Amino acid sequence: MKKIFIIPVIALSIIAGNATHIYAQKTVMVGGAAMYPAKNIIENAVNSKDHTTLVAAVKAAGLVETLEGAGPFTVFAPTNEAFGKLPSGTVDNLLKPENKPKLTSVLTYHVVPGSLDSKALMDKIKAGKGMAMLTTVQGEQLTIMQKGTHLEVKDTKGNIAMITIKDVYQKNGVIHVVDKVLMP
Repeated sequence: MKKIFIIPVIALSIIAGNATHIYAQKTVMVGGAAMYPAKNIIENAVNSKDHTTLVAAVKAAGLVETLEGAGPFTVFAPTNEAFGKLPSGTVDNLLKPENKPKLTSVLTYHVVPGSLDSKALMDKIKAGKGMAMLTTVQGEQLTIMQKGTHLEVKDTKGNIAMITIKDVYQKNGVIHVVDKVLMP
């Protein structure tokens, strides 16, 4: 009887240990909302007032289920202001059903497999002697660089986005908020 009791206690302690790890990560405020490490990317993103355009685009592209999945993912999340910097009409055009493949390409270009927090990104930059190349889910590469105390992300067209909020931990990865939309 004791053997049967010990196994669930061990299992619970392992589960509790994992939960402690999740809850030990810092809750970060983004767009006026707390981003809880115990929630997934979508569960947190829908609460950010700064990411309503991104959330609408993710829904239009049919990527909600993917970003709710196990991951892990590293997401470079453009703000509403970042989408506003695109040429007039770009967002409305991308959100049209007939442009779903293009929208999906743009959004998946902001996602890298794995959970890369700022320390992991800095380690890659150091190993790369000043820059690191990351292959996105979309298939093309992003370049990560350090500029002063900030991290920057450069797309294949040469556009550079600054990471304005780093290390927003999620249960299925990490989000870094960026100030520009990256284009494949």
